[in-house]
Amino acid sequence: MKQTLTQKLIARAADRDSVRSGEVVTVRVDLAMGNDITLPFALKRLEEAGIDHVFDAARICITSGRHAPFRDIEAAAMGRHIQQFCERHGIEHFYGHAQGMDHALAPELGLIRPGMLICNADSHTCTYGALGAFGVPMGSTDIAYVLAFGETWLRVPETIRVEYAGQRGAFVTSKDMVLATTRLLGVDGARYKALEFGGEGITDLSVDERFTITNMAIEMGAKTGLMAPDDKVMAYLAGRTTQPMAPLVADDGADCERSVRIDLDTLEPMVARPYSPANVAAISELAGVRVTQVNIGTCTNGRLVDLQQAASLLRGHRVPKHMRLIVTPATQNVYKEALRTGTLEVLAEAGATINPPGCGPCGGWHLGAVTVDDVCLTTHNRNFHGRMGHVDGQIYLASPFVAAATALTGTITDPRSL
Repeated sequence: MKQTLTQKLIARAADRDSVRSGEVVTVRVDLAMGNDITLPFALKRLEEAGIDHVFDAARICITSGRHAPFRDIEAAAMGRHIQQFCERHGIEHFYGHAQGMDHALAPELGLIRPGMLICNADSHTCTYGALGAFGVPMGSTDIAYVLAFGETWLRVPETIRVEYAGQRGAFVTSKDMVLATTRLLGVDGARYKALEFGGEGITDLSVDERFTITNMAIEMGAKTGLMAPDDKVMAYLAGRTTQPMAPLVADDGADCERSVRIDLDTLEPMVARPYSPANVAAISELAGVRVTQVNIGTCTNGRLVDLQQAASLLRGHRVPKHMRLIVTPATQNVYKEALRTGTLEVLAEAGATINPPGCGPCGGWHLGAVTVDDVCLTTHNRNFHGRMGHVDGQIYLASPFVAAATALTGTITDPRSL
């Protein structure tokens, strides 16, 4: 039976030759993950159950960088509790508040490899599919079980294939590609499906640019997002890990539930309007909307390529006085490389506040929360009511190019006009 990439990855984790869509299977977890937002609840469940062991300390990765630096006493206490848990169980892959947030850090460290099945107590675990791995987002109670026993169950999702055809024009990025896809499918059009992204448009992207697309698969309701690992993926991992890799690709002619196509030749920069990632319009429809804050960074668009794209437009210029420009590198390594290349200097000279690596203002906790009358354009992945602070703060989603152009003018601006 011809298998999709989704089916092949799940079959491997289930020690099966093949699986069928809709089948419920038990799978072995190659890497279990948690962070300082969701893990405390999982640890509480373990304590309540009287469980004081983990299935394999070498196959667990814990990050404590979502709140960094800790915004209050409660957050600091949770961070300390997580650190003590990792010390007690000998978990080597523990990364404290300085290293960055998990969805960017784990791939950067070579902990995510093609063919793996990863469980993380966070919805954007689908990010790892850019490397040909199956990322399973789950709740804290489920991750507690995984931490103890190293396995879980799941229903094999049907596959929707997304083909990106043609060539991108100037200032059109992977963020525009995924926003166009979200407009097409809607926030629940891929509910519990696997999105397998392909086509020449994917081949043309760097690995860091691909993460932006798989990161936002969940915004369409998908169980996960996947891309077939190619030479760029193997080159990306070559300097990050010495572990053996066994990449998988879909069989030619494998059945998908449906296929959709995005024509890149005609695609222009896209913007998601409040309050849904699927409320997407071409930038030409929104030009002139006044903005009070621009955010660039975090797990969706906080890699070096994203900061460099923004800096290429901001170099030699300064944002208006009424504008708040906030930049959040995803990891400490991104921060250091942006510092080494002068990218952070360009952004700071333009008037940006440079946050420490992590989630920053994306969840609305601190480091850039919005108030009732703010209009924020951000490169984040979600723009729901209250996502970044006040329930009525308006949030638009766009690429780093659009964010930089908007920061310069104070209104939503097409970067091609600059």
